[in-house]
Amino acid sequence: MNWKKIAFGTLNIVLGVYLVLAMTAFNKPDAGRVCRDIRINIEKSVVEGFLSEADIKFMLNHDAISPIGQSMEKINLRQIEETLQSKELIEDVQCYKGQNGLVCIDVRQRIPVLRVMNEQGEDFYVDNHGKPMPGTDYSCNLIIATGRINKLYAEKRLVPMANVILSKPFWKNQIVQLNVLADGSVEIVPRVGGHIAYIGQPDGVEKKLDRLQKFYRYGLMQAGWNKYSRVSVEFDNQIVCKRK
Repeated sequence: MNWKKIAFGTLNIVLGVYLVLAMTAFNKPDAGRVCRDIRINIEKSVVEGFLSEADIKFMLNHDAISPIGQSMEKINLRQIEETLQSKELIEDVQCYKGQNGLVCIDVRQRIPVLRVMNEQGEDFYVDNHGKPMPGTDYSCNLIIATGRINKLYAEKRLVPMANVILSKPFWKNQIVQLNVLADGSVEIVPRVGGHIAYIGQPDGVEKKLDRLQKFYRYGLMQAGWNKYSRVSVEFDNQIVCKRK
């Protein structure tokens, strides 16, 4: 019989049991404690969302599910998660108990990427998945989309374009408006420069923007930002400009 192997195996079992018990004891709140505080973490994104920590606390109080003052043992985490997740501005919620009377709530909110103000007089936000969002009293720095737009076009055509724009710091700061023409093609209104950038149909947007950025760097930096009224990158391997 190999006593060393037996001893080593026994030691591993003892250590394993100890670790399980230690972790259980660490994660189990004191049954005699009450919740004294809430820690709310709202996941950050490339675009500022509509929600703040104060908004989440207001929702908890309004729906009478705030855990403050409740016994840690009796707090219903699932109820908190499901109630908050039912809100139109929230995508996902994870709630768990910490130590010393702390309840932690991690929130992933729906991220607006466009504000649509179309020819029909509709005014609505669209999230990064292409779904319409409810109106809100909050304001945030979003791309405005105008022109011939319905909700299906916004979801299928404009949101993928907006996601590309927001992934690139230069374009995130440079583009303030997208205007959709009757044929579904798109014009860009830049923050800097007295021109309109014509994209054409919103296909291959990343390549078109890369080509336009190179033109800005090597063309407009030499010719001047206000020399042209219109710059078109609709077709591959060419840029067509119209003088003022």
